[in-house]
Order: sequence, then structure tokens, then C-alpha cells
Amino acid sequence: MFRALIVDDEQPAREELAELLAEVDDLTVVGECSNALEAIQAIHRLQPDVVFLDIQMPRISGLEMTAMLDPATMPHIVFTTAYDEYAIKAFEQDAFDYLLKPIDYQRLSKTIERLKNAKSVNNSLHIISDMALKHIPCYGHNRIFLLRLEEVEYLSSEISGVHVVGIHQSGYTQLTLKILEEKTPFARCHRQHLVNLDRVSEIQLLDNGAAEVITRAGKHIPVSRRYLKPLKEQLGIV
Repeated sequence: MFRALIVDDEQPAREELAELLAEVDDLTVVGECSNALEAIQAIHRLQPDVVFLDIQMPRISGLEMTAMLDPATMPHIVFTTAYDEYAIKAFEQDAFDYLLKPIDYQRLSKTIERLKNAKSVNNSLHIISDMALKHIPCYGHNRIFLLRLEEVEYLSSEISGVHVVGIHQSGYTQLTLKILEEKTPFARCHRQHLVNLDRVSEIQLLDNGAAEVITRAGKHIPVSRRYLKPLKEQLGIV
């Protein structure tokens, strides 16, 4: 049984696709989302096999959203859009398929057949995630929001998730430190910490051979011996 997630900012489009998918054997729609922030959380929570993803959405496009997903656990991505101009970009990123709206059931059936013939989600054509992030999707108490990279002081991996500490507000994200390190200019200073180099005020050397970063806002972040030298080089400190 394939588990599908529908992501589209237009409710009629979600309803239309859900009706088409309801006619497909061995496939169930496990959720619907109206934006990328909701979708990222839903993918982590529901672990769908395939995501039918609209490309043009407010704030974070479908193409940008895929760059926020971990390639190791990414579901099949089937882009849906009314504009064929995005097709080349989608396939450059190795989308599993690309459907033009209004979606034709016969064309959708071919996509479903390909999905069923795929050996496993891990063998699917994943997005080549070379697209840099512009924002970090965060969640806090009863809300989800975006933090621009320049607003972030540092990130810390904790039991409850990755803590994104901003200048004016903080939250948690479901993106991993590995993904954030690869797709942002933030630097690794510790196994559990990334720091925004533009927010570094100084590096203090400690008696035990370790060090810590002091941010412009006065935050203290540990720097392990392993990352001290490369961090100094990135900051231009000889």
C-alpha cells in the first residue's frame, strides 16, 4: 500500500487530486498540506511513500522545499503545476515525475504504475539537493515560522530536536544539522553546534585546550578541538 501526501496551496486542487487518487488501488492519501512548512512536518510525522507537490506556493516553493528534506529518507517527489516552464528545473533535480494541471487521470495512472514498479523508496530518483536554503522552517509553541539565515546566531542539536537560536526569536526545526551544514553558510564548531560566522564576535581560548565562540548577542557556544583550527581559518584568524 502506497502512502501519499498532497501539498498544494489551493484547496480545489488538493480536493481534485485527492478524488483522482481515491480511485487508485493500493494507494491511500494520508494527509494534505497547504504550504511547505506544514508539509515538512507532515513528511517527518507521516513518512509517506510519495508526495504530490505543487511548485508555485507562497514563501517557499516546492522546488525550495525539496532542498530542505534529507536525501537519505526522502519520499518519491511528483511535482504538480499548471506551468510547463518548470519542467526542466524539476527534472534537473531528478523529480520522480512531473504532472501538469489539470491532472489527467490516464497520465496519473502512468505515474502510479511507475511508483508501483519502483523497487523501494530508497531506490527512487531523489532530489539532488544542491539548492542553498534561504530560510529555516521552525516551530514553537502553537506556531510555525521562517527564520532568515541572517537572523540566526547558532544551531544546537538537542534531545527535542535542532534548536535554532535567533537574534530576536528562537525555535526548533526538523531539519538535521547535516542538512543545515550542507545547505547554509553556517560553520561546524562542535559535533552538536553550527554557528553563523557573520554573528561571531570573538573566540575565547580556554585553559583545557578547548574554546568557545562569543556571538554578537553575547551567546557562548562550545568549540571542540577538532573544529577550532578550521573555524579560525574560516574567520580569517591566523
